[in-house]
Amino acid sequence: MSPRPRKAAVAVAAAAALCLTAAPARAAADPGPLAWTQLTRTYTATGAYAHEPYAALGGYVRSDVCVTGGTQGALGYAYLNEAHIGSLDPATPAGLVYASGGVGTRELAAVEWVVEDTGQAAPELFGRTFASDVLPGYFTLAAWIYRSNADGLFAPWNPAVSCPVAQPSAAGAGGTTAADTAGADAGDSLTGTVGLEQELDTLFDSLL
Repeated sequence: MSPRPRKAAVAVAAAAALCLTAAPARAAADPGPLAWTQLTRTYTATGAYAHEPYAALGGYVRSDVCVTGGTQGALGYAYLNEAHIGSLDPATPAGLVYASGGVGTRELAAVEWVVEDTGQAAPELFGRTFASDVLPGYFTLAAWIYRSNADGLFAPWNPAVSCPVAQPSAAGAGGTTAADTAGADAGDSLTGTVGLEQELDTLFDSLL
């Protein structure tokens, strides 16, 4: 596997950070009957991943970076399957998006399709045109089929999703840090595009 496609897959994990530089998403009209029929295939193919440990069995690489937009909401944790980048098949989204659940758990919230921009027209799926201003060099489309999104089913991020925040703690031996109280899933939190390149390098190194 060449480093270029691997790094491209890792880049999508921080796509929502780039969304924050765009205009706020507006609620879109509900998809028509045909879109819901197609989304049935998505539910069938990804429903098992509601049990987060199964994601790895499907080829999706776990991410511990939770991308947040502060008061505007968050994307959450994006798990990428680079073999599915470029797919327009409802049954093979390139990404699974998880949100923090209870202590130390994650809940499946959305799925995402990612297509490289090689100069072609923006692709369409479910009657929606992929966004070209979310991740430079790629077209993307998210579908919040496992968690309601007030900004719309196909909005790039969700105001109802938040990232856990671990505060510094001076707990001594045997004490409990804020990260512990926030849950073992606290992970890292990325806001906007600050430190994005450094974060991508860290994620890329973790896959080598």
